[in-house]
Amino acid sequence: MGAVMQGLELRRAPIESSDMTVQARTSRAPVWFDTSGDWSWPGTRATVELAPPSWVPAFPPRLQEAVAGAGGAGAWQPTRRSRARRAAGGALLSGLAALSVGLAVKGPSGLERLAGYGAAAVPAHAQFAAARLPGPPAQELPTLQKVSQDGAGSYIVKASYPSHALRGAQGSFYAYLPPGYAATDAHYPTLYLLHGYDQAAEAFLQVGLQSTLDRLISQHVIPPMIAVMVEGGVGDNNWSGPYESYVLEVQQLADQMLPTIRQRGARAIAGDSMGGYGSMSIALRNPYRFGVVESWIGFFNGLGPVLSGDRSVISRLGLQAFVYGADDDHIANPAEDPAFGFALRANGAEAQEEIYPGGHSLGTVEAHLETMLAFAGRSLEHNVRAAETAQRSAQQALLAVRRQALARPADGAA
Repeated sequence: MGAVMQGLELRRAPIESSDMTVQARTSRAPVWFDTSGDWSWPGTRATVELAPPSWVPAFPPRLQEAVAGAGGAGAWQPTRRSRARRAAGGALLSGLAALSVGLAVKGPSGLERLAGYGAAAVPAHAQFAAARLPGPPAQELPTLQKVSQDGAGSYIVKASYPSHALRGAQGSFYAYLPPGYAATDAHYPTLYLLHGYDQAAEAFLQVGLQSTLDRLISQHVIPPMIAVMVEGGVGDNNWSGPYESYVLEVQQLADQMLPTIRQRGARAIAGDSMGGYGSMSIALRNPYRFGVVESWIGFFNGLGPVLSGDRSVISRLGLQAFVYGADDDHIANPAEDPAFGFALRANGAEAQEEIYPGGHSLGTVEAHLETMLAFAGRSLEHNVRAAETAQRSAQQALLAVRRQALARPADGAA
């Protein structure tokens, strides 16, 4: 994953052990919503539903304009050399058109940007189209506080800040930073975690998230990755309404403060119980943000129509999903998991589902945490490698088209 991880220009937040503080660097202008527009504090645009990326055409191109006036009286007649030049130009345009059509299925039509010859500050496949709305003045990024570092070398850090999505109430999140984080310039795929009702974000640490990720990474089961544990509100909010906007706000902050890979395919979201519903709901309602989703002993009330509405996006961009229930669960009906897994596959996702022994408890989450983290990590690695392969293919295709364009005029002039 080196090319994608090292090709970004984001700066990591240094860890300062002297004062136990991690300060985010703010030398760059933040780019909220992964666009090049004016900066605004995250959450102020949360009520605006994201549109498909700008490279997805709204309507087919009009062909009649291209042929208007062709063949009329006094039409220009090409010479032999001009025919050769036109042939070379036609070959170039045809090659670019064919490549653009192919890339329209999986990524932006900006071939040179995908090939790596354009600006690299924001990956082409991480861009979103979003309405421009006025927001509050620019504010400093939150400070990351170092919570702990274990023997394997991974860190747990925490950030707290006044959340605009929650109308000024405190928002916060923990983040797992993999071993070697402070010694490299690598960028990492990211897993976002949503806790259940009457839990806190620390619940994931209590069931062994840090040690499990350390072990899976050291054994090369999964690549090094970041895990962001979002601190939710009190009560049965289902991570919906303002809490959905809050999760997206945290994701945007993480992309600015941490060395994440800012691509849809390099983002996963998962959670248990209420967080299982929230992760699936947010992934489906924001289909251009997350490429991997998991629901652990969760539920899917009302998500069928949302999933059906995403069918064209999922079929084009893909979605890896894993859902599981517990056979002795009297809160979330485990029979929903196989049914929703089938619905995911019917709408173009690569989905797995299981019903494990156990009840609706953190004990069940802990028992299957390694399996879920392994699925998320492998899926993220697959997506990042696929993006690298597409980039290399685009580079090779572009070079071939350029060589053909340079060779054609010489042939025609002979």
